[in-house]
Amino acid sequence: MQKYLINPNQKLSKINKDIYGTFSEHLGRCIYEGVYVGEDSPIPNVKGMRKDVVSALKEMGIPVLRWPGGCFADEYHWKDGIGPKADRKKMINTHWGGVVEDNSFGTHEFFELCEQIGCEAYVNGNVGSGTVQEMSEWVEYMTFDGLSPMSELRKKNGREKPWKVKYFGVGNENWGCGGHMLPEFYADQYRRYETFVRDYNGNEHIYRIACGANAFDYNWTEVLMKKAASRINGLSLHYYTLPGDWGNKGKATEYTDDEYYTTIAKCYKMEELVRRHCEIISRYDPEKRVDLIVDEWGTWYDVEEGTNPGFLYQQSTLRDALVAGITLNIFNKHSDRIRMANIAQTVNVLQSVVLTDGEDMLLTPTYHIFKMYKSHAENTLLGSFLTTDYLEENKQTPVLTESASIDENGTIVSTISNASLTEGYEIKCQVADFEVKEVKAEIVSGNARDYNTFDNKEVVKTVEFTDFTLTKDGFVAKLPPCSVAKFIIK
Repeated sequence: MQKYLINPNQKLSKINKDIYGTFSEHLGRCIYEGVYVGEDSPIPNVKGMRKDVVSALKEMGIPVLRWPGGCFADEYHWKDGIGPKADRKKMINTHWGGVVEDNSFGTHEFFELCEQIGCEAYVNGNVGSGTVQEMSEWVEYMTFDGLSPMSELRKKNGREKPWKVKYFGVGNENWGCGGHMLPEFYADQYRRYETFVRDYNGNEHIYRIACGANAFDYNWTEVLMKKAASRINGLSLHYYTLPGDWGNKGKATEYTDDEYYTTIAKCYKMEELVRRHCEIISRYDPEKRVDLIVDEWGTWYDVEEGTNPGFLYQQSTLRDALVAGITLNIFNKHSDRIRMANIAQTVNVLQSVVLTDGEDMLLTPTYHIFKMYKSHAENTLLGSFLTTDYLEENKQTPVLTESASIDENGTIVSTISNASLTEGYEIKCQVADFEVKEVKAEIVSGNARDYNTFDNKEVVKTVEFTDFTLTKDGFVAKLPPCSVAKFIIK
């Protein structure tokens, strides 16, 4: 029996709701066909936004949406995406599939989408191929509520009042597709570009995010913090989970048990990455003013057969649900430093929460995990500990992961993942100095290779979990193999 201890007397840090954010790039069918079909489409829409997808994202509780990229951000020129659609410039999306980008989804459409979903906006600016003036004018166009050339242009295009930009990214992956810069050069560029990201409306500060490291590049974090920490609000981190390597990533739905466990082990590397990057940040910022922003994460497999390799379309199995549950538990436990995270991506690309096919739509296993975990949002992280077996002899990857939080009414939320393909675990949970009166639970579980299709959309779903008994200070539960469960403790 595994012992699970929760200490409601040890209140640690707020779990920011934006940890459960998503990412939408002009890539494949994420924007076009995914969230946006245009007002003339036979697919039901409101101002071009798919009703079914918007409704699903609202129900999931998406708190913040990142746009327009990704690699696309550093070749995106925002003025091409405003004004009458017939007059907007067309361009080749050189990063993703070489298709024509007609810019029919631009700044106004993005904010319309955010308003329909009810989420915050995270806009990523162009450092790689854009100018300081271009970025500065975009911020002015979006946020200035006075008399200026850009605010007048916005009004001419149909938007009288400015929008709220909560987060603004100064470039993306500038160590790679965003310009192949060295960290010293990018640090100087960040300081220059960030200077002209103005706070126009008094106390409405735009939170500035600097391009951070690619996975294990700790030197990048060191240099950025040394040279630019005083001007950084958040430093990003990108890490993708691949069962193979970049030349042969592995298949999304067909894999061996060894490939499954390799995926879980690589997913859990996120804990090391977050811990070590945060240690570097803390050396330069002991007051915890600078946050870590994990704005690209998730699984990355070879594309589905017969699809455009530049569209990055992949199915999502229960294995991906485990990756999501494990990762979000890690983020919760590091919520003293992690302010926001954005899974890649929202629809039809990589580890999506939604897939579409013409007028049809389905929810992936990952969707159900995000909907489950939103109960943690804005809660206070509690001290907790769960004994566990490990996937490797060196004890680098636990089979069981957990996180626990408490809301303002004293209700405790606990999420537990079991990554074993074959072993169920009996877990005895004890809550210190807490008389447990009621426990409700739900679970996502099944065979690791299970996934939802357009012919059968509910192979993987959230169901009520009842295989537990109450004790005076907790519960004893039997958690099945390959599962993620949530317990609400009152």
